[in-house]
Amino acid sequence: MLHRSLFQKPIIWSRGLSVCANTAQGAGLHRENFYGVSKDDLINKLKQWNQPIFRADQLRSWIYDKGVTSFELMQDLPKSLRTQLAEAYSIGTLSVKSELVSQKDGTIKRAYELPDKQIIESVLMPYEDGRYTACISSQAGCAMGCTFCATGQMGFFRQLTSDEIFEQVQRFSAELRVRKEPGRLSNVVFMGMGEPLANYKNVMEAVRRIIAELGIGARHITISTVGLVPRIKKFAEEDIQVGLAVSLHQTQDAARSALMPVNMRYNIAELLRACKDYTHKTKRRVTFEWALIRDQTDSSDTAHELGKLLQGMLCHVNVIPLNPTAGFAGKPTPKADVSNFCSILGRYGISCTPRVRRGIDIDAGCGQLRADLLKRESLQNQAKEIHVEANGSFKTRKPIEPS
Repeated sequence: MLHRSLFQKPIIWSRGLSVCANTAQGAGLHRENFYGVSKDDLINKLKQWNQPIFRADQLRSWIYDKGVTSFELMQDLPKSLRTQLAEAYSIGTLSVKSELVSQKDGTIKRAYELPDKQIIESVLMPYEDGRYTACISSQAGCAMGCTFCATGQMGFFRQLTSDEIFEQVQRFSAELRVRKEPGRLSNVVFMGMGEPLANYKNVMEAVRRIIAELGIGARHITISTVGLVPRIKKFAEEDIQVGLAVSLHQTQDAARSALMPVNMRYNIAELLRACKDYTHKTKRRVTFEWALIRDQTDSSDTAHELGKLLQGMLCHVNVIPLNPTAGFAGKPTPKADVSNFCSILGRYGISCTPRVRRGIDIDAGCGQLRADLLKRESLQNQAKEIHVEANGSFKTRKPIEPS
C-alpha cells in the first residue's frame, strides 16, 4: 500500500496529523462551515459587507465548480473580501487523519478526524473509463452490530451532520475537478460507516445537495440499509430516484439474526414485504447485498433458497466476497463458488453480479482503517509512557513496533 494521495502531497501515518482545507487563514477563530451556508445566507452576508450580490455566484463557482479550497486562490475577488471570507468561514471541517492508496487498483481510503475528534472513513474508487465512485459514511460508528462488519464491531458514537456527509463527497469531487488527468466523480454510495436510514434527515439533506450542487444524478446515488423497515417505507414516499440497497446475507431468520441483530426487530418476511411495496410504489428495483462467507452463506442449497425467496421480485443481487476483519473469523468464498452461486440465481430469473473487490491491500472495508489507526495510536501512546524507576529517576520505555 502507499501512504500518499493521488491529488495532494504525501500523507503518512502520523499521530496528530491534521490536514484540513483552508486552514492557512483564520486559525484559532470560530468560523462557520461554508458548506453549510445557503446561497441566500451568503448573499445576506455580502450585503452586510457592502459587496455586490454577484459575488455569491463567483464564490460558489470557485468552490463547487472549480474545486478550490482556499479563499486566497479566488483571484477575481478583492483581497479585502478574501480576508473577510477567510475570517468568517472555513471551507469544510474534516481533517485528513490518514490516507492509503492501493497499489493494485488505485483505490483511495481516508480517515477523517471531525472537530470533536471522532474518526470516519471515505473511499474513492477509480475505474478504467474515467469514472470514480465515492463510498461515504453517514455516522461515526454504527449501532446495528453486524458481526462481520468492522464498523458494527466498534459501536455507535454519533450522527454525522448533513454538512459532514456532503463534505466527504465535495472533497473528492473538488480534487478530481482540478486534476490534469481526465476523470469525474460519477457515483456516490452510502456504504461507509453507519446505517444511513438511521440518520434519515441528514442523509436526505446531503443527497439533495449532492444532486443540486455537484451535478451527480439521483440514479447514480445509492443508499444502503441493514433493513430498517419503517425507514424503507418512508424512503418509498420520497420523490427522488435514488437507489436502494438492502443487506440481506441470510435466508433464515435464526441465521440472519446471528449475523445481523436488526433481524430480531424486523424479520426477513417483514423486510421483503417492505421491499416489494417499495418496488411497487417507485417502479425501481431493489439491490440485495449478499456477503459470501465461506461455508456459511455460499452453498448451492443457500443459493436455491435465496432464488425461491426473491423469485418474481423487481430486484438484483450483488454478491460480495467477504472483507475479512479482525473481529470476525469468517473467510471469503473462492472465485469458483462465487460463479456457481450467481449461476443458480440466474435459473430463478434473478440478475446477479459479483462485486469487484477493491482496495483489498489497504483494508478498504468500512471501519477497518479507523480500527487500525486507533490500534497504532494506542501502541504509540504506550511507547511514550514514562515509568518511574525505584531510584526515582525517569526512563522512557523502548518504542513498541506496530504489528
